[in-house]
Amino acid sequence: MEHSYEYLIIGGGMTADAAVGAIRERDPEGRIGLIGAEREPPYERPPLSKALWKGDKEVASIDLDTRRHRVDMHLGRRATALHRADKTVRDDQGDTYRYDKLLLATGARARTLPFEGERVIAFRTQDDYLRLRRFAVEGAHVAVVGGGFIGAELAASLTDAGCKVSMVFPGDAIGAGRFSDGLADFLNDYYRQRGVDLRPGVKVEDGKASDDGVSLTLSDGSTLTADVAAAGLGVEPETALAEQAGLMVDNGIVVDARLRTADPAIWAAGDVACFPSLALGHRRRVEHENAAISMGHHAGCGMAGEDRAYTTQPFFYSDLFDLGYEAVGELDARRLEVVEHWAEPYRRGVTYYMDGGRVRGVLLWNVWGQTDAAAELIAAPGPYDGDNLRHRIPMG
Repeated sequence: MEHSYEYLIIGGGMTADAAVGAIRERDPEGRIGLIGAEREPPYERPPLSKALWKGDKEVASIDLDTRRHRVDMHLGRRATALHRADKTVRDDQGDTYRYDKLLLATGARARTLPFEGERVIAFRTQDDYLRLRRFAVEGAHVAVVGGGFIGAELAASLTDAGCKVSMVFPGDAIGAGRFSDGLADFLNDYYRQRGVDLRPGVKVEDGKASDDGVSLTLSDGSTLTADVAAAGLGVEPETALAEQAGLMVDNGIVVDARLRTADPAIWAAGDVACFPSLALGHRRRVEHENAAISMGHHAGCGMAGEDRAYTTQPFFYSDLFDLGYEAVGELDARRLEVVEHWAEPYRRGVTYYMDGGRVRGVLLWNVWGQTDAAAELIAAPGPYDGDNLRHRIPMG
């Protein structure tokens, strides 16, 4: 079967939903098509590791209702070939799609553990959440592999849901490399106080899965048995289609400041796009909700005729038991100078990530409503230091 669209979007996540909305606001009549590998229409991803475990939200509540924008959705299909010369895309079921303008919002795939099984879950999608939910009942033992963003959230959410949680990660502490050494060490103690069994400094080298549980072989020679293993090991951008089409790929699909590829009819946005951050002065790829939505919206505006640069600062947030934070810009404690100001040590404060007198990132730890102020600091030339930053952002 052949389909024809003025606007075609490959990808079915939050980026795609934001792009569809932006296009429809500017072009009420243009035909929009969407090809999504997942069976579900676009949905909110953050609740998968947050609110859905609290029992106050149902899976149906995370649906973004993209259909309201009058878009043809071709779900459960994967685009396998992109021919730029004749502006066509082919999917894995043999259908062909013609487009005038194309958005690659193919997202990313989760890194996996070195063994497989029904109870071994590389956590990323709604299906992954539903599968983990079957096994992670109250009293179940869950091995969470990874000490980064998703691993820390999952461990907290599962513990609050009544599971016994063991957390395995290669770094010395939760959030190592992102947070200061002191804050990361504090989080280790904080998680242990909450009942989480921490296994820092080790990797999963192998494992076995059965109908009853999993057994993980760790790099320190020990074995960890659990009812289910959930991995939050980061992601890899889904660039295969762009590579097949001859588009430039370097840690994602390379785009300009307007999120357009070297092909003037093709944009890329969200997890898969490597874009120039005008405030930070280098290219980067961002894997968080705010970037997915803001980049999708910006690309949709561009496809519908707007011509402006993408200048939104990267932003993300997290909830860890009764702690929470918002972050703007780059949080790299290994490469950048870290300046901390605490109203209450490791409970409420602001951390600045500095490079040559410039603020490159801001961590707002239990400090709320200050993300705009943080973005303004990052955009400003400075110079700044620990003294003149001390009262820049109120801590409440």
